Amino acid sequence: MTKVNDEDMERVKLLQLVSSSKDEFKKLSLEQLKRLQELVEKKDYSHDKKAHKSKVKLLGKINVRIYEITEGKSIWG
Repeated sequence: MTKVNDEDMERVKLLQLVSSSKDEFKKLSLEQLKRLQELVEKKDYSHDKKAHKSKVKLLGKINVRIYEITEGKSIWG
């Protein structure tokens, strides 16, 4: 059995929050987004193609949202 560390628990908590609804993702603070980005980047999903693809997609969404917050506007209107 694999031991779940604090970072794993934090990552899962943030992932559950953002996967619950689009609104929740948009409510995350810049600090939360950067932390989620860091935690997701650290996690190795190379053994699971589908999970790795989801990771890359999520990192893209996080990058767009960070850009929106730091630039002070939404690029989608």
